[in-house]
Amino acid sequence: MSLMFIKRFLALLTVGLTLAAQAQTFPSKPVRIITPFPVGSGPEGVARLVADKLSKSWGQPVTVENRPGGNGFIAIDAFKRGATDGTDLIQLDNVHLTAYPHLFKKLPYNAANDFDVLLPLFKTYFFVTAATDSKYKNVADIVADAKANPGKLNYGSWSVGNPVHLGSALFETVTGTEMQHVIYKETTQLYTGVATGELAFALGTSATAGPLYRAGKLKFLAIAAPKRLPAFKDVPTVVESGGPKDFEVSGWTAIAAPKGLPKAVAEKINADIAKALAEPDVREKFVSFGYEPFTPTREQFVQYIQAESARLAGVIQKSKAALD
Repeated sequence: MSLMFIKRFLALLTVGLTLAAQAQTFPSKPVRIITPFPVGSGPEGVARLVADKLSKSWGQPVTVENRPGGNGFIAIDAFKRGATDGTDLIQLDNVHLTAYPHLFKKLPYNAANDFDVLLPLFKTYFFVTAATDSKYKNVADIVADAKANPGKLNYGSWSVGNPVHLGSALFETVTGTEMQHVIYKETTQLYTGVATGELAFALGTSATAGPLYRAGKLKFLAIAAPKRLPAFKDVPTVVESGGPKDFEVSGWTAIAAPKGLPKAVAEKINADIAKALAEPDVREKFVSFGYEPFTPTREQFVQYIQAESARLAGVIQKSKAALD
């Protein structure tokens, strides 16, 4: 065995031991989770639940810093200027990773190079909502009416490029229909528009459309999910309601770390967050938020993001949606 080989072996061993030690001692100082969501929102609430669990298991303060506004770019800028050792993490919305790269000609971040996406926190599916006294009894009724009256039916959302808008545009594509997209300033106005009949329908979650649904002013025609949700067993899936097969519209958020974080440290953060998400009290909160556990492996999640990005690229191109 040559002296050069021994030196290289010892160098690699030293690096390995150093990385392992870093993971064992991480974190050695307070951790910050930057979120683009405002205080009191569902996604931000999940981030705070996770932060509380991590504070206890890590023995270090883990705080959530709200940086809402600007399409999430304010939060992303703060993250990019933050610590690179894993003590600054960020909560990202699915649109940041899958839709915005196709909607903006110029982004203040690179989804592939600026983040090491660790794991998703949750997934939420969207219902097809209509006014309680709407003539539509199921999704098949909407499709039939849209085909009989091209360009006359309307649906709503709160902006261009959000999951509700892109999900509705996808619905047009897979059903071969053409409808009008109406933009409201905020979600409260949007679902009030559905309840009063200003809109034919809108996609909404149990968190956003739930208050009017529980007040009896909205009805859920179907859920755009692979199967019925336990909390809404009486609401059929889109295909059960006469709509297109395999039609799914979901939203999710993920935790990301700075790119280039040592593998052992990234794996520790991933494992500890996954453990926090699996605790019974967190799962109970998910039910109240209308969220579903979403637990792919890191490799599966990367593939999922790539597939979603490719799918939305086609929808965005066809709908000619753009944000700059």
